[in-house]
Amino acid sequence: MLWIKALHLIAMVCWFAGLFYLPRLFVYHAMAEDTASQTYFKTMERKLYRGITTPAMIATLVFGIWLLSYNWQAYLQMGWIHAKLSLIVMLIIYHFTCGYFVKVFQNNKNKRDHVYYRIFNEIPVFLLIGIIILAVVRPF
Repeated sequence: MLWIKALHLIAMVCWFAGLFYLPRLFVYHAMAEDTASQTYFKTMERKLYRGITTPAMIATLVFGIWLLSYNWQAYLQMGWIHAKLSLIVMLIIYHFTCGYFVKVFQNNKNKRDHVYYRIFNEIPVFLLIGIIILAVVRPF
């Protein structure tokens, strides 16, 4: 079980690294005015989303479900796991929203400015704080 937990944490760190960096790329992409920069950001965004962030999300979820399977009945009785899973659902929605924005930029259809993406970039920080506190402290 400890190996599965370690793999879960490694995957989670990789997933969050992608979720922190990808919206930052959106900020720079929204500010870019020349074609060369826009092409560069499109490539970086696509590779980060498809090559790192999405596989890390899948691995995080697989190892997390694997960990839950060890004692599913007990976890169902704990309030903190329900709250944590709710935050994870929000994180998955955020992840796929990032994928949507990758497509928007790929198709040159972005209508939002860099300020929007700067704010959007902060969302996973709050989700991470909540998820970690719930997983470690287990307040209820």
